[in-house]
Amino acid sequence: MPTKKIIKKTEAAAPPKAAPKEKVVVEVKEEISSSKGKYIKAIGRRKTASAQVRIYLAGKGEVIVNGKQVEKYFDADRAAIAIQPLKLTGVGKDVDVSVLCKGGGVNSQAEATRHGLARVLILLDPELDGAIRAKGWLTRDSRKVERKKPGLKKARRAPQWSKR
Repeated sequence: MPTKKIIKKTEAAAPPKAAPKEKVVVEVKEEISSSKGKYIKAIGRRKTASAQVRIYLAGKGEVIVNGKQVEKYFDADRAAIAIQPLKLTGVGKDVDVSVLCKGGGVNSQAEATRHGLARVLILLDPELDGAIRAKGWLTRDSRKVERKKPGLKKARRAPQWSKR
């Protein structure tokens, strides 16, 4: 389990004619313990979510997402989505999986985890490529929310036209 260190930095930012103000910046750094041994890693993505997936070859079948069990981090439906590649291949009982998810929503993080797991399993055993690719789990879903354009109410929605 990764341990976290919190480091505080102070910076002095002085405007031209005002008293100096102090800003407090907090950085979180992670120390990853190498006690688990050898692992294979890959990154999965969906929308703006990304998941760094590591499979430890000597394991008991645990799946940890951001320091929590997969069932506690995701709800039941999304946890099932996240570990679909493990169930399809039957590899889940022999390995430990560690996932670091960032960005996006909960559903996107679950699908990014699935994408990363599929990529790692291909690196672990290239013969699984056909079965995993047939399910569509190796394809990165790059759809993102379109940005709002100037003069429009939303990305494409124009203001209502008025004759007079």
